[in-house]
Amino acid sequence: MEFPMHWLIILVVVLILFGGRKIPELMRGLGEGVRGFKEGMHGNSQAQSTTPPAQPSAPADKPADEKKA
Repeated sequence: MEFPMHWLIILVVVLILFGGRKIPELMRGLGEGVRGFKEGMHGNSQAQSTTPPAQPSAPADKPADEKKA
C-alpha cells in the first residue's frame, strides 16, 4: 500500500502545530466527545435521571387590579 504524499505533509504540519506531547491529549478528548455523542444518540447518557421532571407550579393569583375588572 502506497502512502500518499499529501497525508505525510498533513502529519508533519500537525506535529509542528501541536507537538508530540499534545497529540495524545487531543485524541483522548476527541474519543471522549465521540463516545459521549454516541451515548447521547442511544439514550444511555448518564445525564438522564430516574426521577420524574418537576411539575410546574400552580399559577399565581391575579393582582388586585385585575380582580376588580
